[in-house]
Amino acid sequence: MSDFKSDQYGTCTLTVKSACPIELTMHIIGGKWKGIILSLLSQSPMYYNQMRREIPGITQRILTLQLRDLEKDGIIEREETNDNPKKVLYYLTALGENLVPILKSIKTWGNAYMSKK
Repeated sequence: MSDFKSDQYGTCTLTVKSACPIELTMHIIGGKWKGIILSLLSQSPMYYNQMRREIPGITQRILTLQLRDLEKDGIIEREETNDNPKKVLYYLTALGENLVPILKSIKTWGNAYMSKK
């Protein structure tokens, strides 16, 4: 697991040893794309290009960065095939699977919030 002191967005205010658990969790799964990526992977493992097609508007660079972050934090793993060209399959780890009920709760809350607007 990373030390969370800095990332592509700049210096972070938390470390694993001193973080508020909510702040730490939001740092790991927060942002525009990670929730979508995790939602897709909670349904089934996916190849990189499948994910790119399923997430309109995400660039190849951003998808790669987000996947690397999630892998570094132990939420997902990747498996390269021996095919030519190589394919990369992504899937949730046991730690990532533990996030699925949380993601479902966030989705439920989001749907309720949207229905009030």
